[in-house]
Amino acid sequence: MSERTLAIIKPDAVKKHAIGDIIARYEKTGLKPVALRMMQFSKSTAEGFYAVHKARPFFDSLCTFMVSGPVVVLVLQGDNAIKKNRELMGATDPAKAEAGTIRKAHGTNIEFNAVHGSDSPETAKFEIGYFFPEMDLVK
Repeated sequence: MSERTLAIIKPDAVKKHAIGDIIARYEKTGLKPVALRMMQFSKSTAEGFYAVHKARPFFDSLCTFMVSGPVVVLVLQGDNAIKKNRELMGATDPAKAEAGTIRKAHGTNIEFNAVHGSDSPETAKFEIGYFFPEMDLVK
């Protein structure tokens, strides 16, 4: 089933010049970028995007990290895109991620973990609309 998911190449991976490698990994897995933009999050953008985590202890440090440098925001499309991307990203903690995953290759620790990906169809719809409100999300 073809679907769309949101991916973010986070400031740590952008700073390491890993954008090309990460996008190549998406494409090799059959995930096609259908929208892409490089941007600098404002504090309000980060807080709005991660609002679901507002009560969590890591919320402030996550938002601070996400405004620390440019990011690349992408919409990926493909069969089972959400599941494929989550497998490709690897565990949130790069130390626990499997070899060959993006986080194992480019993440530093649980906070600086290189990439973000939507975790469900509902989340993907919200996240894609947050950054690409003009996209037609009809399948």
